[in-house]
Amino acid sequence: MAAAHWLNSLGYLSLSLLCLLATTLQVTSVRAGETTELSSAASLGEPSPTKLPKCDRTFVSRGGFSNGTYHASELLNPSNHSRQCLYTFLAAPGQRVLVDFRTFDLRGKPPDGAAVGELPACMHEYMDIYSEMVSLEAGELVNSAFGGRFCGPIPPRRRVSLHRAVALAFFTDLTYTPPTLFAGTYRFINASEYEVGTPIPNTLCSFVIEASKRKTGLLLSPTYPGVYPKDVVCNYQFKGQPGQRIRLEFRDFDLFFGGPHCPFDWVRVYDGPDNSSAIIGTYCGQQRNLVLYSSDERLLVTFYTLPRSANTQNRGFKGIFEFSESFVKLDFISKHDAEHIRGSECDQKILSKKESTGFVYHPNYPFPYIPKVVCRYFIYGMQDSQNLERVRLQFQNFSISKIIPKGESPKADSACPDGYLKVYLRGQEATDSYDKHDAELCGEQEGGLTPYPPPLLSDGPRLVMVFSSGDYQGRGFKAKYTFETEYRVPGTAAPDGECAFTYRSEAKKRGEFNSPRYPSNYPSRTNCTYTLVATPNEQVTVVFDHFKVRADSWNATAGLYGGATCMEDWVEAWWTGREGSRVPLGRWCGPATPGPLQSPRGALGLLIALHTDYESVASGFKARYVFEPAKSIFGDCGGNVSGSSWGAVTSPRYPLPYEPPSRGAASRVCNWFITARPGRRLLINFDHFAVEGHLTERGCPAAVLRLWYESPGPPLELCGEKAPADRWQYLSTSNSIRLSFIIADKSVGAGGWRAVWTEVTVGGTGESCPAACGGACLPDRAACSGLQHCAGQSTAKPDYCESASPSGGPGSAAWWVAGCAGGGVATLAACWRRRRRAPRRPPPPPRPPPRPLAARLAAPPDTV
Repeated sequence: MAAAHWLNSLGYLSLSLLCLLATTLQVTSVRAGETTELSSAASLGEPSPTKLPKCDRTFVSRGGFSNGTYHASELLNPSNHSRQCLYTFLAAPGQRVLVDFRTFDLRGKPPDGAAVGELPACMHEYMDIYSEMVSLEAGELVNSAFGGRFCGPIPPRRRVSLHRAVALAFFTDLTYTPPTLFAGTYRFINASEYEVGTPIPNTLCSFVIEASKRKTGLLLSPTYPGVYPKDVVCNYQFKGQPGQRIRLEFRDFDLFFGGPHCPFDWVRVYDGPDNSSAIIGTYCGQQRNLVLYSSDERLLVTFYTLPRSANTQNRGFKGIFEFSESFVKLDFISKHDAEHIRGSECDQKILSKKESTGFVYHPNYPFPYIPKVVCRYFIYGMQDSQNLERVRLQFQNFSISKIIPKGESPKADSACPDGYLKVYLRGQEATDSYDKHDAELCGEQEGGLTPYPPPLLSDGPRLVMVFSSGDYQGRGFKAKYTFETEYRVPGTAAPDGECAFTYRSEAKKRGEFNSPRYPSNYPSRTNCTYTLVATPNEQVTVVFDHFKVRADSWNATAGLYGGATCMEDWVEAWWTGREGSRVPLGRWCGPATPGPLQSPRGALGLLIALHTDYESVASGFKARYVFEPAKSIFGDCGGNVSGSSWGAVTSPRYPLPYEPPSRGAASRVCNWFITARPGRRLLINFDHFAVEGHLTERGCPAAVLRLWYESPGPPLELCGEKAPADRWQYLSTSNSIRLSFIIADKSVGAGGWRAVWTEVTVGGTGESCPAACGGACLPDRAACSGLQHCAGQSTAKPDYCESASPSGGPGSAAWWVAGCAGGGVATLAACWRRRRRAPRRPPPPPRPPPRPLAARLAAPPDTV
């Protein structure tokens, strides 16, 4: 229905144009800009049912650059007939017409999109616009591009004719049309400013612009500042002379924005003679401060608009161009392993070739720089799943003028009154971030050994420099850049760039360290070491707060971490001695977090290493360290145990739950050294065990019990909860064992543990080994102790435990009492005197650590 109505309207417009053409041929004395009122009855011979007399108006230029106004005709329409009026603006040859709308309040009901001229649109009262008519022939209006249908209170935007004519078709079926319904101005303008160069034959808006004819000029879209036409392709070919470059600055840019990739209307700039050349950029939407440079003397600009119905009202673009030999020569970029950024005067990009190095220079190097030039340097280190770099910048020559330009006062917020070199260590690339520089450099070195400027190191993989030469010349600068691997690990890094970091007590008492790039994944093919060095009267504690190291074939069993378990990526730790020795503490991988680590009294500290192979990676670890005054060799509790055949050691406060360390302390440590007689071994059985953590699912991050029972070798690491039916029983390989229970500051406590140790012999059978357990022979009367010496063994005492003990054995006191009672009172008194004369043996003195452990501390260094 709407389409039929629109075609009917076009029919009326065609008839009106026939009348206009006939009248225009008859009128020869109309002054420029004079309005001619036409009657359809006089033109057609009979009245039209949809036209009122004196409704159409035409405005004709006679060669002068005149202007004027127009407004709606006053119409009375009591019968609500369809009325249509045609307002035509016709420019003289060599001219175009510009039409503006000042007031606009058509009473048609605009549907969605009517404000931008969508169809179908506007009922009862509207205006159609045609600004691309080639002539005023009868069929031209039907064939010309439709410029949109408008109603409501929002006026259409400015129109400039593509050729010589603009037509406004006003339609209404309302009873009254006031003259204030719409009004505007028109102006006849010179068409030559749209001919920016030599027209290319058989094209609508393509030109060749040659430096030999014009070195500077305007570049306009076909109907700027009016709404640009649809379905056009305009090419602007710039041809300079050898040694010249072309500068193109867009002062106004307004195209329809369909997305960042500009799928609809766009301007594309090629760095060369045709569309096979490298593309500088494709632009749409609204652009500000868009300035482009060619790399040589040739440039192509293409303006493309999509063929579609008129639903946009963007004005296009206006720019200025310049051919010049004075623009910066690009030799200082291309000769020094950098890449010119297309479209810029002298911006350059430098990409790492993995830990590569090179130099950057001022423009015009090695000669003094040119005044009033701004160049940007974008130096990019590697950043991907396997590589992360940072940039180190060291200046070898530097001289930028600090002279205050004449007539200017010093800048209060800048140390550089004229030229400068601004450095952005975080790689700020957006122009609105250029005022947030990390260093502003100018002047020159004035003697002394301190280099100026000092070396600079980027905070991340990118470093940006902006050089502004100012009004005065100078010798400029030369700087060496070096791409270094960036690990993002706090601490004192190795000077050679290796992944090695040192943490000394003298520098910092507590801090953190992590795997490379944490919390991002660590890289593959990496070996990193972390060395923690304590003073002679200190110990260092390390607690892991996050741990996830790749282990594809990870199948750890309770407390077993080592080379057979961790074969892809792993973390290892050692105690380090002051003479260079190392004692291994374990190897960890998968999700099993290492338990808290503490260096022993008198040791140098701890060494932690991360190894990754060539395959996939994980998030790594994060740990913290604390240097504290050294504790005794037994720690906060524990001790030496020897001279007995059996016994038990327990966690602090057992059977009550153990507690976290005191407030402010990094850890609580208990060390036990148990020694058997020479030639004997020790069997240890845990009859109860409940410590925070889980050996295979999350490790022992809050508390851990380490058991040294094999020599040589790292300790067994235990945490979690032992089920009643589980057998946690271990036989030493020598006559000594060590237990170390470490509780971290993040512990919340648990039930604790008890371990029964027994002095045993190995190799006996039959009658020589009446009580065997796990390949070892228990002491004869171990079953009488009430302790569970062997996993799964009953603690009930056998009957023979009630018989008299042999002389000198554990039952000697009962034997003395029985003998004295059988001899009467006198004998009892003698016996009592004999017992009193027998002196008590003093307790054995504390013993040093077992010799095998001391020997291990002095062992030669292991390889990492």
